[in-house]
Amino acid sequence: MDFETIEERDGVRFSWNVFPSGKAENSRLVIPIASLYRPLNDRSDVPTVFYEPVVCKAPCHAALNPYCQVDTRAKFWICPFCLQRNPLPHQYKDISSSNLPIELMGQSTTIEYTLSRPVKSPPVFLFVMDTMLDQVELQALKSSIIVTLSLLPPDAIVGLITFGSFVQVHEISSELMAKSYAFGPNVPYTPKQLQQLLALTGAQYTAHTRSAAIQETGVRLNLGAAGRFLMPVQQCEFQISNILEQLQPEVSNVPTGQRPKRCTGAALNIAAGLLELTSRNTGARVMLFAGGPCTVGAGQVVSLELKEPMRSHSDIIMNKAQHFKKASKFYTGLTQRFVESGHTVDILIGCLDQIGLMEMECLVNRTNGNVVLSDSFNTSIFKQSFQRIFSLDAAGFLRMGFNASMTIKSSADLKVAGLVGHATSVNKKASNVSDVSIGLSGTSTWKMCSLSPSSCFAIYFTIANQSSDAIVQAKQGYVQYLTYYQHSSGTQRLRVTTIARPFSNMKLNNIAASFDQEAAAVLIARMALYRALSTDGISNLRFLDHTLIRLCQNFAEYRKNEPETFRLQPNYTLFPQFMFHLRRSPFFQVFNNSPDETSFYRHILQVEDVNNSLIMIQPTLQSYTFENPEGVPVLLDSMSIRPDGILLLDTFFHILIFHGSTIAQWRNAGYQDQPEYANFKELLEAPRLEVTELLHDRFPIPRFIVCDQGGSQARFLLSRINPSVSHNDSFGYNSGPSEAVLTEDVNLQKFMEHLRKVSVSS
Repeated sequence: MDFETIEERDGVRFSWNVFPSGKAENSRLVIPIASLYRPLNDRSDVPTVFYEPVVCKAPCHAALNPYCQVDTRAKFWICPFCLQRNPLPHQYKDISSSNLPIELMGQSTTIEYTLSRPVKSPPVFLFVMDTMLDQVELQALKSSIIVTLSLLPPDAIVGLITFGSFVQVHEISSELMAKSYAFGPNVPYTPKQLQQLLALTGAQYTAHTRSAAIQETGVRLNLGAAGRFLMPVQQCEFQISNILEQLQPEVSNVPTGQRPKRCTGAALNIAAGLLELTSRNTGARVMLFAGGPCTVGAGQVVSLELKEPMRSHSDIIMNKAQHFKKASKFYTGLTQRFVESGHTVDILIGCLDQIGLMEMECLVNRTNGNVVLSDSFNTSIFKQSFQRIFSLDAAGFLRMGFNASMTIKSSADLKVAGLVGHATSVNKKASNVSDVSIGLSGTSTWKMCSLSPSSCFAIYFTIANQSSDAIVQAKQGYVQYLTYYQHSSGTQRLRVTTIARPFSNMKLNNIAASFDQEAAAVLIARMALYRALSTDGISNLRFLDHTLIRLCQNFAEYRKNEPETFRLQPNYTLFPQFMFHLRRSPFFQVFNNSPDETSFYRHILQVEDVNNSLIMIQPTLQSYTFENPEGVPVLLDSMSIRPDGILLLDTFFHILIFHGSTIAQWRNAGYQDQPEYANFKELLEAPRLEVTELLHDRFPIPRFIVCDQGGSQARFLLSRINPSVSHNDSFGYNSGPSEAVLTEDVNLQKFMEHLRKVSVSS
């Protein structure tokens, strides 16, 4: 079975592609039955229709799909999820075996409906800018936002809030004079207070209404009094550009020995209130640009005194971070308000130090927002990543969905155990909800607030049948994903993906052959990340170890107490390797990483698809030598380091070109500039050409590093490779030159030896 082909067609990968028929067999699988699903799978040939879906009777409400049984003579269909008979609507009166509607055709396992319900307003983009920056940083940030205004659809609604020692809400309707409303950092303004202070009196739309006719979408938006602060970009681009150009930095007034007064939490609170008053339950994004930590008001993560350092992992673990719990509680409450309104928060960071992302992570994790982590707003990492948020599809629309939600339907034999990803449970009970809890559980519906083509969610299932005799051979299990979202074209969409997988009441051999080790590794990694919210690092590593050992005990071939007889089938052989590298990854090894970096890494792993997630778990390594100047994949191992070779490491977050010591000496001697050494020049350029390809679609833009063997930045490579030769060893498992890695970690060979011994022990 070609798992990647199925993923390309429907955006779905399952850990097991044949389901067990009873709970006993299900418990022996160790890895849960689960799927990784991308609702906006970037596929140009998804069938799109302009009518409402035909749905099953209450309480099922599953959509008509290719797996339904249809009687074309009697004009009814049987739902595969609840087995109810449903009459076909009048418009299907001409249906026949040779004249089927598109949703019943075999290739329409994924279909998108353009619904007739109206969209309340075009998407809103509210920029929340940090002005407590130096002149160079602020100028770079202003330039990036001005460029972005030209990338937005003409009907997109924009607004501007700036903050430093206080918060300013800018009027963007006046062409004559810049005007803003200032708010102090220490008052928790409620939406009702904001309504009065911003003169948004009365209902959402007041009598003195400013109207904007949106020709592209047919939406007529009554902006009301809020039209002073939120306007279509085609009407206010000149005014907002002028406001941005006139902004001045506040950082010059900071006393010696103190941090700048920055009220990030207060600015987000006012942004939430403004959108609650004007754009509730419609698509909106709050884009926060942070150049430092919040130091005053609600959401404070560190004091003004520089002598108090930013909290570390050990401070948080030992309960010494005095602001951590209070700040986290504030941002959690703020997140709930954004979720209830259907709004997304993006956090874009331009700062060498931490800004408090770990306290604020719920804002982006529960609203499916973006995080960009860069050292400065003047770097290409920030500039290019920011622009890629607004990339367009082939039809010229933004590649993002707004105010999204997803519901899972499953056949009676399957129950939904939960979801792990950037979403929020809506606590909607249904008959297919399992008693087992994994991640966001107890519901079959989740709210995402926004979607992008890379958004990927892990959904976990359990088997409902007590006995395997209840399911006959050749019976299918069905799962349907229903994703509602607001398209950037101004229409409401419903993406429906329906999947069928066979049950088996035979022994595990049939099920074992259907194992997808790549999807399983990502699904287990996500489970461990969710557990990390409430458990310590040691417990997570034990969870990974116990999962791996039990899987090997159940599916490997061996004789008890004879490690040399241990064998794994080809579709299991890479799974232990994935777990080895996952244990050593920055997702769980937080040493030498700040809390903000850890939050950033974990955030990205929770959103990306299988291929990108595997690169994060086990980075790819390519070798360039005179024998193979085009580059060949090599083992992620210290044995791959050669003095006369170049390595290209891709960890998803970093792309590193590593020159062997001999190559570095030749390069420093300038041999590449001499005509007789043209092949050496080509060898040096080959990995850089590959880097260009890797950067083409990557989001966020990874950090690009060029280093030499023995250099300080070579640590990025040495920390991720398998240390088959360490400083304690004189010889590796293979002969040949190799660099010893200074680490006390066990290598993959010893890890596998121990796994064999533990797995076969009686």
